[in-house]
Amino acid sequence: MYTTAFLDLPPLLTAGGTLRLPGSKSISNRVLLLAGLSEGTTAVHDLLASDDTRVMLEALRALGCDIQQNGDTVHITGLAGKLSVLQADLFMGNAGTAIRPLTAALALLSATQGGVFTLSGVPRMHERPIGDLVDALRPLGCVVECLANEGYPPLRLAGGRLNLSRPIQVRGDVSSQFLTALLLSLPLVSQEQDLVIDVVGELISKPYIEITLNLLARFGIQVQRQGWERFVIPRGSRYQSPGHIHVEADASSASYFIAAGAIAGIEEPVRIEGVGSASIQGDIRFIEAAEAMGAKVTSGANWLEVRRGAWPLQAIDLDCNHIPDAAMTLAVMALYAQGTTRLRNIASWRVKETDRIAAMATELRKLGATVVEGDDFIEVTPPARDGWQHASIHTYDDHRMAMCFSLAAFNALAPTADASKPVSVRIEDPRCVAKTFPDYFEALFQVAQTRPDWIPVITVDGPTASGKGTLASALATRLGYQFLDSGSLYRITGLLAVEQGIDLDDDKALEQLARQLGEAISLRFDHEHIWVDGRDVSEAVRREEIGQAASRLSAYPGVRQALLELQKAFRGLPGLVADGRDMGTVVFPDAALKVFLTAAVAERAERRHRQLISKGVSVTLDEICSDLEARDLRDRSRAVAPLKPAQDAQLLDNSALTIEQSVDTVLGWWVAGWPHVIVRH
Repeated sequence: MYTTAFLDLPPLLTAGGTLRLPGSKSISNRVLLLAGLSEGTTAVHDLLASDDTRVMLEALRALGCDIQQNGDTVHITGLAGKLSVLQADLFMGNAGTAIRPLTAALALLSATQGGVFTLSGVPRMHERPIGDLVDALRPLGCVVECLANEGYPPLRLAGGRLNLSRPIQVRGDVSSQFLTALLLSLPLVSQEQDLVIDVVGELISKPYIEITLNLLARFGIQVQRQGWERFVIPRGSRYQSPGHIHVEADASSASYFIAAGAIAGIEEPVRIEGVGSASIQGDIRFIEAAEAMGAKVTSGANWLEVRRGAWPLQAIDLDCNHIPDAAMTLAVMALYAQGTTRLRNIASWRVKETDRIAAMATELRKLGATVVEGDDFIEVTPPARDGWQHASIHTYDDHRMAMCFSLAAFNALAPTADASKPVSVRIEDPRCVAKTFPDYFEALFQVAQTRPDWIPVITVDGPTASGKGTLASALATRLGYQFLDSGSLYRITGLLAVEQGIDLDDDKALEQLARQLGEAISLRFDHEHIWVDGRDVSEAVRREEIGQAASRLSAYPGVRQALLELQKAFRGLPGLVADGRDMGTVVFPDAALKVFLTAAVAERAERRHRQLISKGVSVTLDEICSDLEARDLRDRSRAVAPLKPAQDAQLLDNSALTIEQSVDTVLGWWVAGWPHVIVRH
């Protein structure tokens, strides 16, 4: 999962391959609550791991449910409709699918069994209306207090006395989650009579209610639906655990990869596994909208394959009430369409994680699109010919904004773009995707491809003990980029040679060994750790004998050529930070940013001395100074790739800088150079 402040996306050119999506958020949180209210233990398989499900699980634990988690399977022993905890303060983050049904369930339980509960969230949650649900609960006799602003969280639920003699009324034209909350919770108090819910106004997002009814049936609650205006919960309804239940993949998340296939599935399709034609989710109908725009889609019960069909995509005019979340993806697909796309009946966008109509309009305009917005619609006209603009996309702490706008990275393919001059897209706060799809960007880079020379590289070169490895690793972490510790490749080769008993004078055998790295032998750099075929060799490669072996084999041209090719192969999406002695001069001469460290010998010796002493190695500071000076001379005097800064390198004297200061300095150079450090014409 990306934890960076921003993520710079290079231009993307094609999409293809297979991926499996995480579980549906809508299904996951409904199932968790139903399991928590049921008698017995429910094994929930393929559960979505996200911020929203985390807060629901924490709330259920706080309420007394026994929860055992093993990977994406969770065993929940429910409350059987009876409170075991009578006081709790529950933090719900920004999870509407958690706070709304929990509010209804706890209000009813508090009114019948006692207990006081508060529910709060992040500041944005306290701006999301819940008044229509509160207005439905209070006439039943539930005591629901709005602790700050009337009609908004935080809430305090403090007992009451139920009167269920009349139909329960709830508005349906703001959010279907209010009706879902009542449907999920009212079976708790249906022992004596049928309970009737009347929907006031037109019910929006009907497919989400179908999900709710489907899952209630799985837990033994057979709701009778009379059109979309009246719902009847039969007397004596009781939650019954199904024992096991599987969460299908998220159809809303599928929309981004359906769009990627429609835009860039040119040579092969994008195959999406875990959701398909048998889905119970309304957002699966996004396929129909994508096909109307030109996508070519084939499907099975739990898979989809999408490739480009008509090109450019065709503009559409669509009532999106049935796919409110997935419809956001259509707004970005409109950038690749011929004509103006109009998305209607999306008033619910205004009360989501952010005001999505306003947010979408603002960010689309940054890219050069013409946008018209209304109370319940948005119209998007693609940028004019050569009108695409570099854009830093603000995501408003809204996961869907981040995921939607990642599709703008395919802009080089747009009919109105100059393919030789793609623009750069920066996604601010990519961490927000953790709400529903923590590994979204990893999944995107799994199926997206581009030209290697369009993938940005930062090189960090410098002499021995200058701190280049530590700096490069920290930079990669802060930028969300790949990391290459080039010097370790020689040490890894040396380690394997020693372990396999290869003669260090046998240059042909050593070259063959070097060519196996990254192919027959898997490599992975993870911050300070080095993994070879799943084995952590971080300490082993730093042994003195291995350093000497690496020094000897580095003199062989065949070994150097093999490792040079391997180093270049590390250039992968979304970008690379590589450290070494010739990264900016030999391996990546086209690097977007080249850094050369110039720490003084005395300071480097102090650092090395502290490292060795901490490891119990007895050595004097003078000995280390002499050794570093000798190494510097050898490195500068090498006939092949001598140690020197590239002509366009930024020199950084980090003698008196902490690692954090060094990282901030380099990131400052990177930010100052954006967007041209990413896209250079």
